[in-house]
Amino acid sequence: MTTRDHRAAALARLAALFADETRAACLLALLDGRAWTAGELARHAGVAPSTLSEHLGRLVAGGLLAEERQGRHRYVRLADARTAQLVEDLAGQVSPGPAARPRGLRESSAGSAMARGRTCYDHLAGRLGIAVTDALTRRGLLRQDTGFALTEAGLAWFASAGIGLAPHGRRPLARACLDWTERRPHLAGVAGAALCRHALDSGWCARIGSERAVKVTAAGERALSALLGVEPAELR
Repeated sequence: MTTRDHRAAALARLAALFADETRAACLLALLDGRAWTAGELARHAGVAPSTLSEHLGRLVAGGLLAEERQGRHRYVRLADARTAQLVEDLAGQVSPGPAARPRGLRESSAGSAMARGRTCYDHLAGRLGIAVTDALTRRGLLRQDTGFALTEAGLAWFASAGIGLAPHGRRPLARACLDWTERRPHLAGVAGAALCRHALDSGWCARIGSERAVKVTAAGERALSALLGVEPAELR
């Protein structure tokens, strides 16, 4: 008689949480790092609020989402950075397939903005994220040959730029996250999150609308050119 591996049962339960298009749509939407109301997610997923509530209950019970209530509103967000990493890694394994034709100018513009620059949970992605990652690598601040790792020069660069790298639990200092539009890895982990936070707080980047898209400001172009040698044309 074989001994049952309880990890197999736990893994199957976790996989089942992803194996539904509505739940997957919610997890992908929450990669913007914000808390969403149940009503917002229901509209995003195109389902009735009562249906969405059942799905959210399963995701919360499964440890993928955290929830809080303010008055009559129920807010949910991804449970933590490790959950975001799991969602990102799974999404990165999905073939992009043929691009759907935009239904109008607004949708086309939104898609272009997301491809140009966006947040991926709490770090920079899109062409912006790739440009910054490549610049860090060219300058010897980031190594990619044996997985992502900051060099001694890289640690000094973050310190000189005033970007703190405080440890955060078991989260790696630097890790690769496969960019689903560029199909190349960009910088994530503690360093990626700190750089993104600094870019937004310092006005290097500004959010566009209510989605994950961000744009580089004139001040950001000057800063990234001076600090990393990134050409403004790479950011547009």
